[in-house]
Amino acid sequence: MSMSDARGARERLVVIGGDAAGMSAASQARRLKGPDELEIVAFERGHFTSYSACGIPYWVGGDVPERDQLIARTPDEHRARDIDLRLRTEVVEIDTERQRVRARDVDSGAESWTSYDKLVIATGARPVRPELPGVDAPGVHGVQTLDDGQALLDTLARTRGSRAVVVGAGYIGVEMAEAMIKRGYEVTVVNRGKEPMATLDPDMGRLVHRAMEGMGITMVNDAEVTKLLTGEDGRVSAVGTEDAEFPADVVVLGIGVSPETSLARAAGLPVGTHGGLLTDRSMRVRGHENIWAGGDCVEVLDLVSGQERHIPLGTHANKHGQIIGANAAGGYATFPGVVGTAVSKVCDLEIARTGLREKDARRVGLKYVTATIESTSRAGYYPSASPMTVKMLAERRTGRLLGVQIVGREGAGKRVDIAAVALTAGMTVDQMTTLDLGYAPPFSPVWDPVLVAARKASAKVRATATP
Repeated sequence: MSMSDARGARERLVVIGGDAAGMSAASQARRLKGPDELEIVAFERGHFTSYSACGIPYWVGGDVPERDQLIARTPDEHRARDIDLRLRTEVVEIDTERQRVRARDVDSGAESWTSYDKLVIATGARPVRPELPGVDAPGVHGVQTLDDGQALLDTLARTRGSRAVVVGAGYIGVEMAEAMIKRGYEVTVVNRGKEPMATLDPDMGRLVHRAMEGMGITMVNDAEVTKLLTGEDGRVSAVGTEDAEFPADVVVLGIGVSPETSLARAAGLPVGTHGGLLTDRSMRVRGHENIWAGGDCVEVLDLVSGQERHIPLGTHANKHGQIIGANAAGGYATFPGVVGTAVSKVCDLEIARTGLREKDARRVGLKYVTATIESTSRAGYYPSASPMTVKMLAERRTGRLLGVQIVGREGAGKRVDIAAVALTAGMTVDQMTTLDLGYAPPFSPVWDPVLVAARKASAKVRATATP
């Protein structure tokens, strides 16, 4: 007998995780099926739902004045739509055989089982927190949830000093470096890589490095953090590497995230090489007819390389939720994959990428050419024209676009969307040169920088072609 048989005709959809993917799934399912047909129960271990984690650095930095501006839909708004949302409740076990989950009240510790007909796993990602001496000392913060952001702001309000050390120089690291600069702190970024932004090739990361130093940020590359030192009061006082110590009144960990799949692993669900859950195109967990997963806890298909990747972005999570909700409510939708587009900024420097880096292309056995050009965001004679560097990868012989990276000032970052569309369409760099892009001196040179790079890449493809 199914769970719905035991309760009558109404099915129960259980959602684990109350942020982008989970609540998008719940909301979409509710749009398609009313409460008389589908009961929806959602568990969230934190205090908030449906918020923009991507906006936390800008809230910490003061660009976003109020925390609640990052919340797209409150718990009460979800409940008003007949979604049984249970905050401060953590699911600690999934029993796939008996189709039920065990949840624990975070505050009281009380536990109970809830049965499901259909299950959505949207447990997100967890910040990488190295096992180092002093890493749990007061003044050391990760930044993943609104609770994390509030804890950091509370620390900043109590901290008398003005020295901040950010560990890691990926998206979170550079964005938090900007936030701390805006808060008036002296900022040091300790990075294990040769250059910041490992999502870029090193030559483009070097441009980010120089720009950050020009903003007054101290960059320490090729440095592995070995310990966090504490003062007599037990608070963090410095970040130590093998060669040096960097005084700190506050430390922000921006090392990255990994899929939060411990629950799924314990339940025997399939995970990939990057630690994320594996799903089919409908976001259904492979081998499990009534379980779906989405958001930062899954791996997705890279349309350029043809391999699975873990790309934790809110854009994907919201799309996953829409697709899961439609399928769980008896509809049909699929997620085709991604090309790996991302954009970020540190102060007035914009950083963007899509597709493959050089090492990605080599790893999947693709031969390629590269083209790097320097241009401006507007016609060179127009006021406020700012410089940008565009790097493009194209496959040898075929000329298929493989990837684009852009580093520049205002007007640089969102140009990567041109390349994202071209990648999705499978265009060659030669085809890109004929794109009919908008032009006027306030917006672009006559030849858009992306098209200038495409022309140079196309010439290189022709030069390396076999006679």
